[in-house]
Amino acid sequence: MPGERTASADLPFHQLSAMSLGTLVRGEGGGAATVEILAAERSRRLLLLRALDEGLSEDDSPPVYGTALSHRDAWSLLERVQRHAPEVFEDVLMSPPTGMWVSLALRQMRGKSSEDAPLWVVLGHLSALAAAAGARAGQDFSLAVPVRRGLVSLPTLGCAVLPVREPWGVAQVESAQGELTISGEHGQVLVPRGAEANGPGWHAVRHVVLESGERSKRLPLEELDPYRTFPRPSEPRLLSAAEAGAWEGMLADAWEILLRDEPESAEGMRHGLLSIAPTPTRERFRSYSGTAGDAFGGVTASCPDDVPQLAATLVHEFQHTKLGGLIHLQPLSIARAAQDPEELFYAPWRDDPRPLSGLLQGIYAFTGVTRFWRVHRYAAGAGQASSAHFEFALWRAQVWATLNLVRGHERLTALGQHLVEGLHDQCAQWLADPVPDAELELAREAAADHRARWRAHHLRPPAAGVEEAVKAWQRGDDHAPAGLAAEPELVPDSRFGLLDTAAVLVRHRLSEPDGAWRQAAGDAAGVEGATGADVLLACDDRAGARAAFVAQLSGEGPPVAAWVGLGRALAGEGQVRNAASRVLLRFPERARAVHEAVEAATDRAPDPVRLAEWLGQGRG
Repeated sequence: MPGERTASADLPFHQLSAMSLGTLVRGEGGGAATVEILAAERSRRLLLLRALDEGLSEDDSPPVYGTALSHRDAWSLLERVQRHAPEVFEDVLMSPPTGMWVSLALRQMRGKSSEDAPLWVVLGHLSALAAAAGARAGQDFSLAVPVRRGLVSLPTLGCAVLPVREPWGVAQVESAQGELTISGEHGQVLVPRGAEANGPGWHAVRHVVLESGERSKRLPLEELDPYRTFPRPSEPRLLSAAEAGAWEGMLADAWEILLRDEPESAEGMRHGLLSIAPTPTRERFRSYSGTAGDAFGGVTASCPDDVPQLAATLVHEFQHTKLGGLIHLQPLSIARAAQDPEELFYAPWRDDPRPLSGLLQGIYAFTGVTRFWRVHRYAAGAGQASSAHFEFALWRAQVWATLNLVRGHERLTALGQHLVEGLHDQCAQWLADPVPDAELELAREAAADHRARWRAHHLRPPAAGVEEAVKAWQRGDDHAPAGLAAEPELVPDSRFGLLDTAAVLVRHRLSEPDGAWRQAAGDAAGVEGATGADVLLACDDRAGARAAFVAQLSGEGPPVAAWVGLGRALAGEGQVRNAASRVLLRFPERARAVHEAVEAATDRAPDPVRLAEWLGQGRG
């Protein structure tokens, strides 16, 4: 029970079976592995609650309107629910927002604030959990709970809206003979019986039912709980009728795709996918999704572009969920010493350089995404097969390259090494899978474009090499000096994003060959970050794109990505131009640095094509 104080040195500890571990290190893991991880997560959740209980004091809750929150009463009610309705207790305990809340509350107790609510409001969320559990279990009780900007959240149950004058307050929740009332200083809400229907001042938690029959899955669409989002809480965001309908329909269809194409993942999700928190719609092909280790089983996601993309998103995030649970049992990498600098890596799915731990998360997630598209491309409809082939080819290449980047890294633990080798073996089997030539080439270009943009933004050639190159250019030397090819320095640049522009344009091209994206100028057609030159390149007008990129690079404050676009546009124009193309795609940071330095030294920007050709003749 939550308040138990007994302990024993002989208590068992959680350990994955060899079979479950074997599936997980291959990037798989279905129902059996998920159930084992979920059991460990339950113990972790209880330990966090124990730590919170030991740090709580009734003094943490000052009286508000003459009423104070009682942590003892909350614990007592939770214990009663655990005895009489254990299934309700477990549902509230393992709700993803509960995990996020207890983690944030412990941090705030230790002086690491993560939200603007006072500590007593954050800790008082325990009373809200107890009240929700008590109401669902049919218990009679009266309990004070916090009010946050007029909202009373009863997690897994719903949210009441009360008239208030202050941002933080206290309301009384009373349950008697099946009647649930929530009373504040200036009003009262009578919750409809069963609490599953909306009513005046009451919003019930919305659910979607996936599949039918005995194996149906009832999944909360979490709009209300403040701790449904991470890394910090947020206000409720109610879905419109149209949004709710879209989510319910697409989730049902995505579930059918998963049952057919990813049955093992679907079985794992049946046990371990515990809620989805919708977020606002974003740009097409740039949807958002996320998970957090403290909110096991919870996914936040923007409304997806189509059903297959939603299915891929669920696979992606559930991979994170499984790996997060595995890491809670045993780490994959050795923590660096406090005095050592953080080693950062290129991640093909991110704009920013990533530490080893983050890179492993990405590798694991996109192994699942690759596996999904590998199968789905043969089941996709005629209008979607080309896009699915592209996605498989793109993520297969990106995962393979990144696995080889970290394979054998000295900071990997034995489990980390085992995992990387298992994923490497899995991905190696996919390299021979055929992909149509057109989609394969598009994937290669998109992958090369992303990596080159990352280098152009984050890497800086040695200052001495750049200075030497400027002098060589001014002297008229026939090639760049060797010093320019020395190891560049990683200087993270946080002032930009959208490194995936080339891939986004490919997705538009494959799904809407004659769509409005072809007329894009800036983000006029909804392709944020795409210039007219990028669109010309995506339409295979390389001559037009070359002229447009040259114009950009000859102007004031040229976009960094234009060097990469110019490199792609110059390909196939003869030996010298091909050499220029290769240097711009492999080492665009050299062209950027020398171009800027020559302009600073001479007050005149060099011709970008001539500079690229000159750099292409270098010895580095």
